[in-house]
Amino acid sequence: MDPIPAQPDPRPAADRRAVTLLRRLPKGAWKLWLWLWRGIDRIRKVVVNLLFIGLVVAIFVLLMSDDSPEIHDETAVVLQPRGTLVEELSGDPSARLQGMLTGQQPEETLLRDVIETIDAAREDERVKVLVLDLSRLNGAGLSKLQELREPLQKFRDSGRKIIATADSYSQSAYYLAAHADEVYLHELGEVAVFGLGRFRTYFRDALDKLEIEWHIFRVGTFKSAVEPFLLNGMSDNARAANLEWMNDLWNAYLEDVAMARGVSATDLADYAMHFDRRLIGARGDTSKLALDTGLVDHVGGRDLVRTRLIELVGEDEKTHSFHQISGRAFLQHVRANKEPEDPSKPAVGVIVARGSIQNGSQPPGTIGGDSTAALIRKARNDENIKALVLRVDSGGGSAFASEVIRREFELTREQGKPVVVSMGSVAASGGYWISCASDEIWASPTTITGSIGIFGMFPTIQKPLAKLGVHVDGVATTPRAGLDPMRALPTEVAEGQQIAIEDGYRRFLETVGQARDMDPQDVDKVAQGRVWSGIDAKAHGLVDNLGGLDAAIASAAARANIDGEFRTEFVKKDKTFGQRLMEDLFAGTVAKLVGEGEQVSLKPLGPYSQVVSVIAEQTQMLQSFNDPRGIYAYALLDVD
Repeated sequence: MDPIPAQPDPRPAADRRAVTLLRRLPKGAWKLWLWLWRGIDRIRKVVVNLLFIGLVVAIFVLLMSDDSPEIHDETAVVLQPRGTLVEELSGDPSARLQGMLTGQQPEETLLRDVIETIDAAREDERVKVLVLDLSRLNGAGLSKLQELREPLQKFRDSGRKIIATADSYSQSAYYLAAHADEVYLHELGEVAVFGLGRFRTYFRDALDKLEIEWHIFRVGTFKSAVEPFLLNGMSDNARAANLEWMNDLWNAYLEDVAMARGVSATDLADYAMHFDRRLIGARGDTSKLALDTGLVDHVGGRDLVRTRLIELVGEDEKTHSFHQISGRAFLQHVRANKEPEDPSKPAVGVIVARGSIQNGSQPPGTIGGDSTAALIRKARNDENIKALVLRVDSGGGSAFASEVIRREFELTREQGKPVVVSMGSVAASGGYWISCASDEIWASPTTITGSIGIFGMFPTIQKPLAKLGVHVDGVATTPRAGLDPMRALPTEVAEGQQIAIEDGYRRFLETVGQARDMDPQDVDKVAQGRVWSGIDAKAHGLVDNLGGLDAAIASAAARANIDGEFRTEFVKKDKTFGQRLMEDLFAGTVAKLVGEGEQVSLKPLGPYSQVVSVIAEQTQMLQSFNDPRGIYAYALLDVD
């Protein structure tokens, strides 16, 4: 007869361990100790549950509380953009909250929220001063900064003042500061206007030493995205092309700032070129150098700015500072009190395409072939949306995903809805590809565009593995069936891939030629992977008009023959019930903690982290390459 199997102990593991230990105590005592142990465990669970319930209640109280700000009759709106100015925030609100709490989310400020705040401040008679607190603005594409010129100038034209202040000014921050009436700088700060530079990390020698064979397939003399894996430094063609568009952008920056600030563009250029020599003359005092050059009006501590603002809008008796409201709180107040627009009013839909172009469905901040195509179909089937504007801010990516997106816009035009493209800071390579199915293309003079060319890459590591004694062997019915980075790339596969790349380039030329009414041979003359500034792209026939997003929206409305007023609708993905529930719970908390248009990171990126990020950046780029055929229309350019 088989023995009866032992039954598992139903008690929790913690109880079993406690019983084992307590049985070693004197007879009878262990039962008392076990009773105490279980009591402590129950108390722990109750405390944790109470803390969780308290957190949920606190969030609901925060969301439901009436926190309408008090706005004094004479007040200042303090606008404090943080991190990078972007066309679209990365991730959904709950993901941004999680990223903020873990320190993994980059600081971002939504460009259109900044514009809306400035415009709303101009229309509110209680707002006498706009304060630009620019200490935490790290970067922005020049075209984005130029989009802020008009709102700032309109505010000044209304008879109110703009005060700019910062502990130190980044180059992007100073562009905005130059458009203020008064510019303040901390006595230990500096104005970091040093020009434009583009340096990349090259791996050719490292790959040779490691005996990694990085197979490159490309078309385009100027297609420099693959150069880090081919060379030890920038090619002469890439150097010449990069200097040309960088000089266009740098000269535009100098002219804009000089005109706004009332200084000489030549002197500003000399300040950047010979900063260290000038600094010697200022005995190392960077704030004095900025003052002597005429870049700032006042140098001193933060109390200097506070005292000046008290003079302008009065002192708050409670805080003993000036009457003020943050730009975030002011914008929330404006939106909460704004009459909702009639949803039946004719609309121009705006689809933002920001980030690298990848296959499949992607979150905001990345362009997904499927997810962006779904937005286009949503807008196309919306009877109230009469025209579409594609706002592009992308250096490209997957050629397949780019074509999926382009085709959806082509279908939209065939249905009778006009499509207008508005290029942001970058609309290059795949970013230009998706712009082709449009009635017209608008670009900023400082947009970086073109880069019409494609490439593919396939690394193999069989040689370094062999040195370690690792070998891969097997059988396959065809050469491509056995493709593996751990094996040598068959010659016929390499030849076939190059032919596929050349065919992709031919299709790219034909697509551009059809869109721009140009012969493919003429397109090839301005293609070859070369990058152009917006002003040069217009001269070469790659764009139609120079202007910002508002101009593109107005043009789309005119093409749709919209009579009278219309509304602008940013087309976004429909949310599921679960997502809406989570956003109702968390998104409002994000808005109240960090703002609708601001994303704050609790983890700053220091200089040592930047060193480590070089490899991380390359790894992230390679991981984003998910084209099904391994063919990419991509330009390694800074979007923001």
